[in-house]
Amino acid sequence: MFDAVIFDLDGTLIDTESVAMRTGRGILAEMELEAGDDLFHALIGKDGPSGQLLLRARFPQADVAALVQRWDAAFHAALDGDVPLKPGAKELLERIDLPMALCTSSARESGLRKLEMAGLSQHFVHVITRDDVTAPKPHPEPYLLTAERLGVTPARCLVFEDSETGAQSARMAGCVVVQVPDILPTAGLHADHVAGSLLEGARLAGVI
Repeated sequence: MFDAVIFDLDGTLIDTESVAMRTGRGILAEMELEAGDDLFHALIGKDGPSGQLLLRARFPQADVAALVQRWDAAFHAALDGDVPLKPGAKELLERIDLPMALCTSSARESGLRKLEMAGLSQHFVHVITRDDVTAPKPHPEPYLLTAERLGVTPARCLVFEDSETGAQSARMAGCVVVQVPDILPTAGLHADHVAGSLLEGARLAGVI
């Protein structure tokens, strides 16, 4: 039914969104800036430049460059040597018998670092990051490029995503989408299957 499987990284394979929210709250408090959950929810699935635009709009008088630098440092320090996997991630990657690629909104250095720390690098024949595309998710370019690198048509690719932003990108590219919500619930507008876990989603899509 499929020729390849593509995974998002943050919130899909690794449990980093909660870490980002926790460290972000800490840095905002240190800089005497206030924000509710709505800001952190709006940042889910966004690439770095898009996230910075949101932060500049929310905190027009703040040094956003310093905020991002301190947040990024705190985030990676929290992950150093201990990148939490989403339930079933390791088992699923070991069970899938198809070429697999990663399509992440992280910058290349950050994405590869997280992938290596999580011990998942060996599973992927290609890794597509924010640095590889002109238009980030929710634009379809990231998934179109990933399918191209895999040498398969998008319609023959099964994608695992957690966010609306990522699911929309994959759906617009013509892929079959399994959405496993992380922090935010979903109505499944951009998904072919909505599942409570990676393994459940894989069973629904018929790859295990």
